[in-house]
Amino acid sequence: MATFKVTQEAKELFDKLVAEGIFAELEYWDGYKHVDIHIPLAKLYIEVDGAQHFTNPNQIASDFLRDHYSDNSGYDTFRIPNQIVRDKMNTVVKAILKIVSERSHHQIL
Repeated sequence: MATFKVTQEAKELFDKLVAEGIFAELEYWDGYKHVDIHIPLAKLYIEVDGAQHFTNPNQIASDFLRDHYSDNSGYDTFRIPNQIVRDKMNTVVKAILKIVSERSHHQIL
């Protein structure tokens, strides 16, 4: 199995989420693919992506397939550009915390 390098942005986002009390896993293997951040209680995958995920047609098509696989397992994938994580970390963390709270509440009901 290949070794995957965690990007600085994904690691920093993960660390901030964990510091806020979110149980998350970094570089999670779902049996099909690696995802940057896995938040099981909210059934959420977070992918912190470089520009190629938004500009390269082959990468976009590949991501569609990867994300569709996650849909089939009841997970949603949130893709966020590295630059947004760098420039707006606190705002991103607050938004994710709100989504996790709402989704976790629905999972429990």
